[in-house]
Amino acid sequence: MSIKKTGNDVLKSQMNADDNGITSGFRADPGRVLEWNQTESDYPRDKCIHQLFEEQVVRTPEAVAVSFGEKQLTYRELNARANQLARHLRSFGVGPDKCVPFCVLRSLEMMVGVLGILKAGAAYLPLDPTYPAERLNFMLEDARAQVILTQPQLVERLGKFSGELVLLGEDAVEWASNNSAIERFEAAATSPENLAYVIYTSGSTGTPKGIAMVHRALVNLITWQLKKSNLPAQARTLQFSSLSFDVSFQEMFSTWCSGGTLVLMTESVRRDPHALWRLICECQIQRLFLPFVALQQVAEAACSEVPGLSALREIITAGEQLRITPQISAFFRRSPGAVLRNQYGPSESHVVTDYPMPNSIDDWPNLPPIGRPIANTQVYLLNKNLDVVPVGESGELYLGGVCLARGYLGRPELTAERFIPHPFSPASGASLYQTGDLGRYLPDGLIEFIGRADNQVKIRGFRVEIGEIEAVLSHHPSVRENAVVTRDDSNGQKRLVAFVVPLAGQTPKSLELRSYLREKLNDYMVPSTFVFIESLPLTPSGKVNRRALPEIEVKRRELETAYVGPRTELEQVLASIWQQLLGIDKVGMADNFFDLGGNSVQIVQVHTKLKEQLKKEIPVTTLFQYPTIASLGKYLSEGASPRVNLQEAQDRARRQKLVLSRQLALKRVNKP
Repeated sequence: MSIKKTGNDVLKSQMNADDNGITSGFRADPGRVLEWNQTESDYPRDKCIHQLFEEQVVRTPEAVAVSFGEKQLTYRELNARANQLARHLRSFGVGPDKCVPFCVLRSLEMMVGVLGILKAGAAYLPLDPTYPAERLNFMLEDARAQVILTQPQLVERLGKFSGELVLLGEDAVEWASNNSAIERFEAAATSPENLAYVIYTSGSTGTPKGIAMVHRALVNLITWQLKKSNLPAQARTLQFSSLSFDVSFQEMFSTWCSGGTLVLMTESVRRDPHALWRLICECQIQRLFLPFVALQQVAEAACSEVPGLSALREIITAGEQLRITPQISAFFRRSPGAVLRNQYGPSESHVVTDYPMPNSIDDWPNLPPIGRPIANTQVYLLNKNLDVVPVGESGELYLGGVCLARGYLGRPELTAERFIPHPFSPASGASLYQTGDLGRYLPDGLIEFIGRADNQVKIRGFRVEIGEIEAVLSHHPSVRENAVVTRDDSNGQKRLVAFVVPLAGQTPKSLELRSYLREKLNDYMVPSTFVFIESLPLTPSGKVNRRALPEIEVKRRELETAYVGPRTELEQVLASIWQQLLGIDKVGMADNFFDLGGNSVQIVQVHTKLKEQLKKEIPVTTLFQYPTIASLGKYLSEGASPRVNLQEAQDRARRQKLVLSRQLALKRVNKP
């Protein structure tokens, strides 16, 4: 009889000898790479992720599945409401491999929506309501969806959508009045190879791409995670990530597949590290998923306050390079029961490696490795010829196993370019995903992340394709050429810098270009600095020589027609803080913080410094409401009354807008 070779057998034969019988790949003990990728483990191969949730409903029906302030839903209640929604969605023809765009604010309804879409057999497509209208419209058109799930107050954001609207919310769920047989509802016949979600990320050609993730990969991930976690049953997990981040899936389903409680929060708390830390303590949160920047901010907030009664037991970070700063070390010394895990994985695969930090904080490296492959996942470090690189040498990370997404929605050519045939597997149709990330093997098999091999970068945890920014900026009528690069600011955080060559006779302003990009790109993709030059430096082959781009001259951006300097001691304090954080020498009283290149991460740093210097509690949201030194200084000097009046006006406008939105939405839902 014939013996079928495994992927490891193929790899071993390729690594042991080439056509001349000479050892290739890395010459010392090639079996180590085989051993490091032997990750086979049992998982429910015939299940979809919502079925794992349904099994948990049977085990703990009266446990709290999700809470938001004083409101909560038990597993039985959450399951019943998701069943109602799923039945309604199926009446519109929603089923396997259909995308249901999902534009919802943080709420219990958001959780009902995720489960309802999955139970209907479809894939959920998160639409962040803060995204520019142009990007939302592109995603809706690209997904070719016929049904969208949203809330009345967000209908106007989806003005170009011509399909069916299904509304969530206490005042707009007429479909929820049908309570018949909700306990006996059977989800659509979905297979592990069907889509669970589609998440759009930045595209190098200037067009966002939708990553189509299947149930199989997600069931494997959650099964592995629950096996590795030491958390007790019914642990409380904070829901921090936007649904547009794949990490949100981990937050939800690692909780719901183990009987735990998912704790939601308002967007204002999410933006305020001090309020966030207080919520973590008050709600006795036991598990956190945070990107490095957010972890650093929480650590700073926690270390600046009286130690809270933290119940934290597990903190998982991913999305960008983890750095062990003095604040993070101090934070974990004050939380001796908490374990820190560093994970890695692009959206095309979700998590593929994991590294639990050593027990002794003194042994933590400044730049921790990303660890080893998780269950049923392979990670190879290859050179340009797809040969395995020697231990200690740099190679590109290629991923294989059950972790991979199906590819890019509606883009077979791009899928074929990035998901290549698996050179080490005899299985028909097996693929490797080419990440564009660089790393190296350490002698013990751990993998160390080095950086990117292309122009993709991480800004505040978001994946950004430089090419997309350059493509959009090139369409501005005053721009002839441009190149976007990253530079480190004074705090070591990466920021985007755009070098612009204007068309002859054109003199665009930074504010003009920034406003133009904000209409088309997400906030984190808008460069903080624009530098105007006569021409871009080129390499001998005619490509842009990014390394030869000039250093940035630190000076005040010209935003005001006439510069007005600080007039009071308070304004001087504010100006000094802005100058330090933004790296500029002068700030005018009418300059907008965000037009100067500031971002949400830096506004939090402003908040921290103001609290230290003024010795008073200031909500982070106030800094968004008063983005100039003049307006913020006036608010701080006059006290809280201006904010109260502003809030009342905003509330009145919001109520009026909500009434109009509901009327419009109901007309669209009830149209013949």
